[in-house]
Amino acid sequence: MPGRDARTAAEQAMGELYHACYRRLVAQVYAFTTDLTEAQDVVQEAFARALARPHGLTDVDNPEAWLRTVAVNVVRRRWRRRKLLDTILLRDRPVARTVEPAPGPERADLRDALAGIPTTYREVIVLHYFADLPVEEVAAVLEVPVGTVKSRLSRGRAALAERLGDYRDEGVRRAPGGGASTEVARA
Repeated sequence: MPGRDARTAAEQAMGELYHACYRRLVAQVYAFTTDLTEAQDVVQEAFARALARPHGLTDVDNPEAWLRTVAVNVVRRRWRRRKLLDTILLRDRPVARTVEPAPGPERADLRDALAGIPTTYREVIVLHYFADLPVEEVAAVLEVPVGTVKSRLSRGRAALAERLGDYRDEGVRRAPGGGASTEVARA
């Protein structure tokens, strides 16, 4: 049966793709959501959608980019639904703060900083710096103009710099005009 062989080949290709890019996609979505469980769930959903397609991703030029776009759209849809549900459920009730387990020490500050900036800035920062996508591709994934991506990147970097201000290199002197000097202060 030719149809069965094609489907088996598509599933095998999907398995290879899964092993090649699952961790990278989870890391990118984790930076986006700051929730590892949600990141894993979203990436798995993206792969499930790919498997549900008649020919898998054999007709897609860049399968990893397709999966990333699907994952980002799933996250955005979930956030919209969660926001609507919160609005409906919490309309007449006080907001209760829930306790979350602390992230590992190697990611806590960046995770908190990313979680503290607006979602629109976080989206472009994660896609550009974590997924290593060019500005034009970030614009395509988010369906916004290139200028909007550049503006959000600039504002997002400024917001992160403000939140991560303690990490600035204290050994670098400021040159006249505010730029960093290449001379390192001697102790």
